[in-house]
Amino acid sequence: MAEEVHEDHGHSIAAWTGVGVILVGSALASVAVAIANVALFVVGIVICLVGAVAGKVLSMAGYGAKTVVGPDSPDTTKPELGIH
Repeated sequence: MAEEVHEDHGHSIAAWTGVGVILVGSALASVAVAIANVALFVVGIVICLVGAVAGKVLSMAGYGAKTVVGPDSPDTTKPELGIH
C-alpha cells in the first residue's frame, strides 16, 4: 500500500509574501501600460522580481512549505521499501 504524501501546497509565509509583492508589482505594471508610462512599467517589473527573490529567500530561511510523509513519520527515507 502506498503512503500518502501530504503537501502544504504553498500555504506558507514565504509563498504569501512572494505572491503579494508580485501582485502589487503586476498591478503597478498594468496601470503603467494603461497610461503609457514606460518608467512606471519598469518599476512594476522590478517589484515583481523583488517579490520572487523575497519568496525564495524566505523559503530558504525556513518560512517555506514543509512536506510530511505519512501522519506519523517525519522521515522521508523508507529502507524497507527501497526508497532512499
